Amino acid sequence: MPVGKPRLFLADKGYDSDALREELLIHGIRPVFPPRAKRKDPPACDFRAYRNRNRIERLFNRLKQFRRVATRYNNTRKSFAALLVLAAAKIWLPYLLRFMSCAP
Repeated sequence: MPVGKPRLFLADKGYDSDALREELLIHGIRPVFPPRAKRKDPPACDFRAYRNRNRIERLFNRLKQFRRVATRYNNTRKSFAALLVLAAAKIWLPYLLRFMSCAP
């Protein structure tokens, strides 16, 4: 499955550096992370877009509840990717069924 070019790079304060910001902007990716508290001239941060980072963190937390995902028992890239797909489907399926039962 081809993956498109990202438009935003959502991260926490630990990634705040001028070098990383410049590199992302060169590649056409907008950095979205708050500046560190000790910065003298803090760059602007789009906090509306930054809120989506919470969704991503919650998704990874839900995936890590599957022990095999958290401990990476699978040795090959293919088998680990397949396990991620199965875990994501198990997380997503109840929401889909709830949506389908509400549809007219």
